[in-house]
Amino acid sequence: MAPPVRSRPWRTLSALLVVLVGFSVWAFFPGTSSSIRLGLDLQGGTQVILVPTPVVEGAAITDDQLSQTVEILRARVDSLGVAESEVTTAGSGDDAVIVVSVPGENQDRLVELVQQTALLNFRPVWDLGAPFSNTAEAGDGSAAAAGPIGIVQAADNTPEFQTDVAALDCSNPDNYAGGTPDNPELWLGTCEQNGAAKYSLQPAFIQGTNVTNATAELPQGGVGWVVNLQFDSEGASALATASRDLTALPECGTGQSPCNAFAIVLDGVVVSAPRFNEAILGGQASIEGNFTSQEARDLANVLRYGALPVTLEPVDITTISPTVGQEQLVAGLIAGAIGLALVTLYLLFYYRVLGIVTALSLFLAGGLTYTVFVVLSKTVELTLTLAGVAGAIVAIGITADSFIVYFERIRDEIRDGRSLRQACDTGWIRARRTILAADFVSILAAIVLYLLSVGSVRGFAFVLGLTTVIDVLIAFWFTRPVVVLLGRSKFMQRGSKWTGLDPERLGGISVADAMAGQSRRKRREAGVA
Repeated sequence: MAPPVRSRPWRTLSALLVVLVGFSVWAFFPGTSSSIRLGLDLQGGTQVILVPTPVVEGAAITDDQLSQTVEILRARVDSLGVAESEVTTAGSGDDAVIVVSVPGENQDRLVELVQQTALLNFRPVWDLGAPFSNTAEAGDGSAAAAGPIGIVQAADNTPEFQTDVAALDCSNPDNYAGGTPDNPELWLGTCEQNGAAKYSLQPAFIQGTNVTNATAELPQGGVGWVVNLQFDSEGASALATASRDLTALPECGTGQSPCNAFAIVLDGVVVSAPRFNEAILGGQASIEGNFTSQEARDLANVLRYGALPVTLEPVDITTISPTVGQEQLVAGLIAGAIGLALVTLYLLFYYRVLGIVTALSLFLAGGLTYTVFVVLSKTVELTLTLAGVAGAIVAIGITADSFIVYFERIRDEIRDGRSLRQACDTGWIRARRTILAADFVSILAAIVLYLLSVGSVRGFAFVLGLTTVIDVLIAFWFTRPVVVLLGRSKFMQRGSKWTGLDPERLGGISVADAMAGQSRRKRREAGVA
């Protein structure tokens, strides 16, 4: 017979308490939102209809370009929630439109995110000046004379080009709004993204297509968010060459113009204009632009998911009503509550005191699931749809299966002659392999479904996988230690009918009989009559 297993249930329960308190404080900290974000089918949202136009004037829009655009847009808007957005096309070719729908009324951010072409260029700075047009005096209150709108480009740094740049009025919001792709092979006159300065820039030495990854982070000891860029081999080589050349230049030029500076240009406007302090040889760089955390994440998403092969123009922005609505959500929750109640009543009837442990475990799993949903809604903007609710309901059966496997294993151990205390420990060793195998299959199915699907199906898979992980946590850190503690109590060891371990439940063998049989076997093995 296997020796008794040493277990410390109070230590495990204490660890679970720390986890619960930590998530609860994170989720329900005063002054922060403590609600779960609902999906498009439950609360409605924003719908944007976009008309694609070719980047090169006169070119035709191909089906491949539309398909690529849809994939890029889906990746971008999925960053607003966990796979609960909808991106579809209607028509084909030049008559096609793209419809983007996301939960919540977040119109401005959605339009900005999906419309950006994300054309990124790195250009040496030729000249830096005040934002005002040379035809209007700064601060005199007079209207600026008519000048170029948007950006100014030319093949060479000609006097005409410099005249047009001088006439550019960067105090006009239309001129620093961005969204106008620039030709990286031409000189560029443009504004800083906040309209604070005007730049004359040389042709680009690196383009955004050389960016392989972009992440937003808050540096240690830093005062603002930055976007870190990773370049491919071509971009890394160009960055190394340009940084060596510009670092060798002194601070020179007229006015404020630093000859060793370069500008990071996104969609035609200058995001940042840092200087090279040394040659950059690792193929990595950072964009610093006094970003907020949201601005940095949005910019990183746009750059990471790529530039659009077409230009998108929003023609209609509407608020759409829920396709399912609150009534269906309430109906789904009622159905889940009825299923949970029926499962709990059956376990209480069949397992008695052990059924109470099951009810507490299910209640704790439900509370932890809700708390984790709130935390994920805050951090990664998890969005819950009716499909996700269905995934949580399915998990009720998976969680109940774990308890039944454990309880039946305890009974088998008692029938084999072990004491209740030993049965709770050794039964767990055998039961946990079955529990882990079953939960592993569920988690694997959820991962595969999440990776291969889109839309609300991904939401179902995500919630199913999450609740299955929570089932493992509750089974190991709550159900098992509580059952071990009960197994050490005199009430459970007496084996009354309220324990669920009475002779009727054990096939005519009581706990006392099993323990007596075990004692007799021990004496026989020791040679005692």
